[in-house]
Amino acid sequence: MNIEIGRGKTARRAYGIDEIALVPGQRTLDPSLADTRWSIGGIEREIPILASAMDGVVDVKMAVLLSQMGAIGVLNLEGIQTRYPDPNPILDRIVSVGKSEFVNLMQELYAEPIKPELIALRIREIKEQGGIAAVSLTPFGATKYGDIVAAAGADLCFIQATVVSTAHLSPESVIPLDLAQFCQNMPMPVILGNCVTYEVTLDLMKAGAAAVMVGIGPGAACTSRGVLGVGIPQATAVADCAAARDDYYQESGKYIPVIADGGLITGGDICKCIACGADGVMIGSPFARAKEAPGRGFHWGMATPSPVLPRGTRIQVGSTGTLKEILTGPAQMDDGTHNLLGALKTSMGTLGAKNIKEMQQVEVVIAPSLLTEGKLYQKAQQLGMGK
Repeated sequence: MNIEIGRGKTARRAYGIDEIALVPGQRTLDPSLADTRWSIGGIEREIPILASAMDGVVDVKMAVLLSQMGAIGVLNLEGIQTRYPDPNPILDRIVSVGKSEFVNLMQELYAEPIKPELIALRIREIKEQGGIAAVSLTPFGATKYGDIVAAAGADLCFIQATVVSTAHLSPESVIPLDLAQFCQNMPMPVILGNCVTYEVTLDLMKAGAAAVMVGIGPGAACTSRGVLGVGIPQATAVADCAAARDDYYQESGKYIPVIADGGLITGGDICKCIACGADGVMIGSPFARAKEAPGRGFHWGMATPSPVLPRGTRIQVGSTGTLKEILTGPAQMDDGTHNLLGALKTSMGTLGAKNIKEMQQVEVVIAPSLLTEGKLYQKAQQLGMGK
């Protein structure tokens, strides 16, 4: 239903993750019986969670650890890891400056050229340690470095930008990436994103995407919504894109996973996204809090270094526990940011969902009052009043 904003403009009501709640059904099951397995690009994983391709979240060590735990970490191939042979002094500089100096420093550090030999090296380092080499490039980066990624033997290639579409208009001097041709030419599955609409999701799937990333600007370290005013609240975006996945499956017989990307902090957020139709989720700041994360307790957006229009920020998230405690427990925090897999399994048990497909079918209600309740709870915590 469209709502009239004014005489010349109507708008569709959309919903964010905080505005919905999940409704228990007629049965429950023991959380140990909940099957959270999913498949992306033919690779089956126990945990439907990916770590964002952000320099404060994933390095070679994190990618290997996440693989060993049953998840996936995606390495940014246009960041610090491929510009500097030893990223550690650079990361130390990023976390040491004040807020007023941050953007200028980032623009300076990311002006260092990407070194093709480091792209190949990082992929080899992950694979030699038994990890899944999932890597991320922008569409422009894909045109320059796609052959190197293919030759190095990456397992999954993510093509990500703030907004990706198959109908991109460019100046005559710029040749845009042909997404369909790229998917066809690469020897490994290609995941495309980000998008937020039914139509673009369908286009990306027809272009050959092995999965589609959903979400524009909802993340804690991304300021695209504030800078550009672009985006759709995540619950509605996921539901719309999941509908495209289901229609494409009916049309082609090919099931293409939808991955909710951005704005997800707690286990409850992850559960709600899957209930809206997502097959998996990509998260950044929860993993940036891991003691093993390269960001040293900080998290920053990858559009921050833009020399023309920075669209990211650095936030101090702290180090709240080990990667194992955050992903699989045992939890040391009671706010939903630890044992994300346990939260998903417990929610599935409470809702009676035996697997991810059943979790996608649970009843969802609109509950805007939860926004107020959540704020009251946070305020009580700040005041030391508990519940």
